[in-house]
Amino acid sequence: MEILEFGIMGALFDHFKKLFIKKPKLTAAEVEELRIAFKERYHSFKLLLNANNKALEIMADMERVLQGQQLFGMSFIRASCTAVSVNVFSMIKNINTLAQGKYADLNARFNDIQQKIDSMLSQKKAIRDERLVISLEAVNKEMTDSVGNKMAHLGEIKNRLGIKIPGGFIITATAYERFIEENDLQVEIDRRFQSMDGDDMEKLYTLSSEIQQLIIKSRIPDDLADAVRQAYNKLESHTKGKLTLALRSSALGEDTRESSFAGQYLSELNVSFDSIFQAYKEVLASKYALQAIVYRLNKGFKDEDISMCVGCMAMVDAVAGGVVYTRNPVDMRDDSIFINSAWGLPKSVVDGSDACDLIVVSRKLPMAVIHEDVKAKERKFICLPEEGVCRMELTGDKKDLASIDHHQALDLAELAVKIEQYYAMPQDIEWAVAKDGAIYILQCRPLKQMETLKTDLSEPVLKSAHDAVIAMGGITASPGTACGQVYLADKGIDMLRFPEGAVLVTRQALPRWASLLNRSTAVVTEQGGFAGHLASVAREFGVPALFGVPDIVNRLKQGQEVTVDADSLTIYKGKIEALLVKSGPKKYLMQGSPVYETLKQVSGLITPLNLLDPDSPYFSPANCKTFHDITRFIHEKTVYEMFNFGKEHDFSEKSSKQLFYNVPMQWWILNLDDGFKKEVDGKYVKLENIASIPMLAFWKGFSAVPWEGPPAIDGKGFASVVFQSTTNRNLIPGLRSAYAARNYFMISKNYCSLSSRLGYHFSILEALVSERSMENYISFQFKGGAADHQRRLRRVHVIAEILQEQSFRVDVREDNLIARVEGHDMDYMKKRLEILGYLTLHTRQLDMIMNNNAALNHYMLKIEKDMRNILDSK
Repeated sequence: MEILEFGIMGALFDHFKKLFIKKPKLTAAEVEELRIAFKERYHSFKLLLNANNKALEIMADMERVLQGQQLFGMSFIRASCTAVSVNVFSMIKNINTLAQGKYADLNARFNDIQQKIDSMLSQKKAIRDERLVISLEAVNKEMTDSVGNKMAHLGEIKNRLGIKIPGGFIITATAYERFIEENDLQVEIDRRFQSMDGDDMEKLYTLSSEIQQLIIKSRIPDDLADAVRQAYNKLESHTKGKLTLALRSSALGEDTRESSFAGQYLSELNVSFDSIFQAYKEVLASKYALQAIVYRLNKGFKDEDISMCVGCMAMVDAVAGGVVYTRNPVDMRDDSIFINSAWGLPKSVVDGSDACDLIVVSRKLPMAVIHEDVKAKERKFICLPEEGVCRMELTGDKKDLASIDHHQALDLAELAVKIEQYYAMPQDIEWAVAKDGAIYILQCRPLKQMETLKTDLSEPVLKSAHDAVIAMGGITASPGTACGQVYLADKGIDMLRFPEGAVLVTRQALPRWASLLNRSTAVVTEQGGFAGHLASVAREFGVPALFGVPDIVNRLKQGQEVTVDADSLTIYKGKIEALLVKSGPKKYLMQGSPVYETLKQVSGLITPLNLLDPDSPYFSPANCKTFHDITRFIHEKTVYEMFNFGKEHDFSEKSSKQLFYNVPMQWWILNLDDGFKKEVDGKYVKLENIASIPMLAFWKGFSAVPWEGPPAIDGKGFASVVFQSTTNRNLIPGLRSAYAARNYFMISKNYCSLSSRLGYHFSILEALVSERSMENYISFQFKGGAADHQRRLRRVHVIAEILQEQSFRVDVREDNLIARVEGHDMDYMKKRLEILGYLTLHTRQLDMIMNNNAALNHYMLKIEKDMRNILDSK
């Protein structure tokens, strides 16, 4: 007990000694030394604030991307993580310069968070099978990570169902990695992707060309060349006659139900051994074809996860070929089997370059052809005698004849149903009929079905729509209705000029047009069917597509506004609102994708804010769980260190002064440089001695309209405040409550930083306002409130709407608001600061009435009126 009393008496003695014992006056040399020290601290302070602003902007951008419809790849994630990391590290370095290493514990938290982020970004699928080449006879569906989905499922139906597949072998994912490593390509590819803009088609086109050339000019490793040569020789020994190959892409992730990659990669047909390695590199390079890059971006695939396997199969010199759908892709209720067929190789069916026959077979036993539509087929693809393929014109009666007979159609239907039953889901199957009549399956993948929606329209609307009809006919390649301006596309260069939200109109449904689907509202073509690659991708992207509309390119004009109703096979002039009701918002394909989930994971270590109140005992480096927590902690401590420097060193010229003004709150001001008109002796500074342009603008708005006190609240609002005050640990006052209760300005003539605590509300304002418009900015953060979570959220969104109307760029995360405006002239920026000053005072305690619409409307009308007066005042 005596020891305790002695300790208390000693503490009291020290306290009184500080109060009554006069400190010795500083010499001129000591004052100059302090000036230099303060200048260094001020420099660190400015660097820290700059890093803080950059870090918060990057965090806001990451959140915006997660919540929006923007395309992004791993290059965006890596660049964002690197940038935020660099700026947070800079903040830690500068706070420790300011505080002479007092917050060194932040380094450990930073390193721990950074290691977790690095681990997430370095994750990559492991390839377990080290073989460079695998025979198709040894492949099954469990080997997708080694040979890709396409070849894994061909091996499955060949080896376990006994279905006829051309013989062949697969150049594996391990071989791809070996090729990339041998030529040091990945680092160069990653470097080029770092500067990629997913919305700039011209830059994407250039990027695509450059990377493809890098791959094509690269060298095949000796061990890979030997393995391919041995596999070819073995296959040739089992082949009657000359052996040529079809080299088909089988990339990891390809041919799944949600991501078919239909037509995005290259197939090289009728390849001799002399050309096999060049063809192999061409297929590898097609991973970076423009349409493939755009497809992966939209679907959120990581570039490093897509190893390009290549299936090398004996070429079938087909007399006819095409695609079987085991169900109707645009009508889930229709279980008929749809066979699309053409003379020669299946290429003209899958690439949409010519008309094809349609045979519909009923699956009810006995199977029967229930519909047949035989088209005039102008051309066919055939194999050349040595190697390669060519397109030959069809003449005479053959072009009007059915490319397969009913017996062949029924045989195909039986094979298709057998495959569907094995996989227990609808299938999309490519096939070919050889010269000896044998049917070969060349590919099978899950078929994605969609529902065609019908709309019941009133008689007046029907008549109005009928009067606006431009064209009718064709087939529904992808269901839905959309409106936009016509863009007539013919050549590859047209892809670079295609405007956002246009209707793509073209003659042939070629796979290359898939690169425009993310920017198109609808697609209309003169040729092509719903079995083509472009149709498949349109359905995946949810873009309405109407194919096979005769002479539509000549009937529409560039820039003409049209409504495309793919469901009713009709194109209308202008915008038909009644038809557009049934079409929902365009799908955001990235959500849930590997890239999206990676950003979501790393953002969890970067953007959430857990440290809310500096008064809480939990406000410490040890409780910083994210980079945002570190920035919040550092910002708070920076203000504290800057304000206490003058006091700790009895440096009155740079110590904080209290604003002498008739307001109930305490406002403390630290003159960083030239924020005062003249130096101030004593504790107080008057407003007329303030020279800071942004502070005076803020204060003008703050004092423009007297505060009428808190709004009248109902029982629920009051109960919510009481409950939050007693349960929210972040609202518990701590030992530093005297500091936290104050409002702090740090100012120079053109700069102002404000940390404001009004009740339970916390805000940070930083502004630079000068004659140089390009350097001007205002950054504002708002957080807190004592009401329940829902009321706080609603209040933040109300403030966000107000600031957006005043041209602020606003980001809201939960009940935390970040707003920024920049690049305007001085008068414009001063008015925005006046608005912020007004809102800082007059949005106090509004969270308590957020569920009372009548009271809220009353205050919003008053706020709107007051703000108009502020903006109109001089």
